[in-house]
Amino acid sequence: MLFNSYVFIFLLLPISLLAWYLLNHFKKYDLAKAALILSSLVFYAYFHFSYLFILSGSIIVNYFIGLMLHSDFSQKTRKLIVVLGVLINLGVLGYFKYFDFFLENINFIFKTDISLLGIALPLGISFFTFQQVSYVVDCYKGTVPRYKFIDYAIFVSFFPQLVAGPIVLHSEMVPQFEDLSIKRFSAEKFSRGITAFSFGLAKKVLLADSLGIIVNYGFSNASSLSSLQAGISILAYTLQIYFDFSGYCDMASGIAGMFGMELPVNFDSPYKALNIVDFWKRWHKTLTRFFTQYVYIPLGGNRKGKVRTYVNIFIVFLVSGIWHGAGYTFIVWGILHGLANIFCRIFKKPLEKIPKAINWLMCFVFLNLTWVIFRADSLSQASTIFKRLFSGGTAISADLIKALNPNILYNLLSNLSIPNAPVVYMAILIIGCLILATLFKNTQQKVAEFKADIKTFVVVTVLLSVSILSLAGVSTFLYFDF
Repeated sequence: MLFNSYVFIFLLLPISLLAWYLLNHFKKYDLAKAALILSSLVFYAYFHFSYLFILSGSIIVNYFIGLMLHSDFSQKTRKLIVVLGVLINLGVLGYFKYFDFFLENINFIFKTDISLLGIALPLGISFFTFQQVSYVVDCYKGTVPRYKFIDYAIFVSFFPQLVAGPIVLHSEMVPQFEDLSIKRFSAEKFSRGITAFSFGLAKKVLLADSLGIIVNYGFSNASSLSSLQAGISILAYTLQIYFDFSGYCDMASGIAGMFGMELPVNFDSPYKALNIVDFWKRWHKTLTRFFTQYVYIPLGGNRKGKVRTYVNIFIVFLVSGIWHGAGYTFIVWGILHGLANIFCRIFKKPLEKIPKAINWLMCFVFLNLTWVIFRADSLSQASTIFKRLFSGGTAISADLIKALNPNILYNLLSNLSIPNAPVVYMAILIIGCLILATLFKNTQQKVAEFKADIKTFVVVTVLLSVSILSLAGVSTFLYFDF
């Protein structure tokens, strides 16, 4: 089930909220948790019923591993249990996400013809797997209290963060489900939640999906793009993935807020970054935190000299690339970001002397170019787009113009007989999105300044109304693929 769908907005969400607050009001606390778990399972099963068995099995197995790590075993046995637990989690993830990729490479290297299994990737498996790996490792470290099964199940399955993050820690969420003050309805928290949700829905439906039309055409017709259209496609994807992921994060935090809870900030104006190090402190913050705590630090972090530090950073970004998808495009993308991160650290002082505007431009251009590799179906397609960028020409495809027709703003410009309406429309959309991403406050800043006044009511009502009316072409979030 998608956040940006009628069945979620008008059915699952209101029923879940009503059950949560009503049962808590009558002090049926465990029943309220059970109802929320049921809502989360319905939310997840709506995508594909078979996914439910994978999620449920993962929760049961990892809870059992946690119980064993809380038992009075020897340190040697506990170490064996945690290693086995991590391997089970990564093995399941590896099977669903990388097994066909592994077979493809075996066929290529050894000239064999092994049939691919065509394994469907269960939504959110990368996220809830990492979430549970952190739980298992923390159980081994002795930093996790012995939770009841219902508390563990709701920690993993809570639907606002289930399929695309943030990757939450048990210490962030379980205490909230126990907090009696959260179980009481708060008009202020609820209003803040709706505000964040409305911003996120607008980002997804009105901006990201509009940009997606340009992106999908450009990458599907890479070999025939003019320089102008190649440049527009590249910049459009840079902004599409920004508003798509930012929109999801806003909606997730907004939904959690309606339940009285807080999710960790996962997206903090990353296109305001002046270098790649800063970018990764802002983009997908909880994924960066996971890799820092459970990969970078165990590898030695920065405690073993500069060379080892740079090697550890490179490994983290290589793993990050692999985590995002089974393909050489993701591996190359991860490698390039790892090298850029190391470069920025080595030349930190000289770079700080360069004007901020130039640093920002260099960072933003790098992001645009690497996003091409990230989005492309293959390295060959990415190479084609780069070549077309310098091929010359300013033509805009008639097929793309047809694809833009359903858009309200595009139709308005056309009806006003604006010269070159398609180019004007795309310029307004892209420049407008760029300004929003780089010069305006982000959603968490706006929500922090929330005031329950007429202006806020009007803005939220308009955004929700226009976004909901635009849901005819419902699309999934880009991070669902990872």
